[in-house]
Amino acid sequence: MNANVDQLGHLQRKLAYETDSADLHAALDRGEPITVIDGRSAEAHSAEHIPGAISLPHRSISAATAAALDKSSVLVCYCDGIGCNASTKTALKLLELGFQVRELIGGLDWWKRDGYPTHGSNGSIPVPSAINIVESSTGRAAR
Repeated sequence: MNANVDQLGHLQRKLAYETDSADLHAALDRGEPITVIDGRSAEAHSAEHIPGAISLPHRSISAATAAALDKSSVLVCYCDGIGCNASTKTALKLLELGFQVRELIGGLDWWKRDGYPTHGSNGSIPVPSAINIVESSTGRAAR
C-alpha cells in the first residue's frame, strides 16, 4: 500500500512541475495565464520558437532580466528537446526568483513532432525580417 501512495505522490508532483505540448497548446487556446519562456540562446529563438514565447536565455536570467515577467502567470520553460537542459536551468533560476514554473517535456522538438506551429526564420510560419522604419522630420516614415 505504501508503494502505491509513494507512487501517487510522485506522479502528482511530476504533473505539477511538467507539461506536454498538447496540454500547453490547449491551455494557451483556453487563454490560461501562461507565459512561454524560451531558455535557449537569442539566436536559436530568432531561428525558431513557439509562437508567443519570450526569449530569456538561461545564462542571462537575473532579477533584472526577469523583472517584467508576471508573477501571477505560470511560466512554461522550454529548450530544444530531450538532449538539452536549458529548460531545467531556466525553470530553476525563475523558481529561485519566486515564479511559478513548469517545464515543457520534449521541448521544441516534441512541440513540432506533435504538429504545432513555430515562428522564426526557420519556423513553420516564418516571421518576416523586421523593417527599420525611421520617422523623418516631416512626419513621414522613411525606410
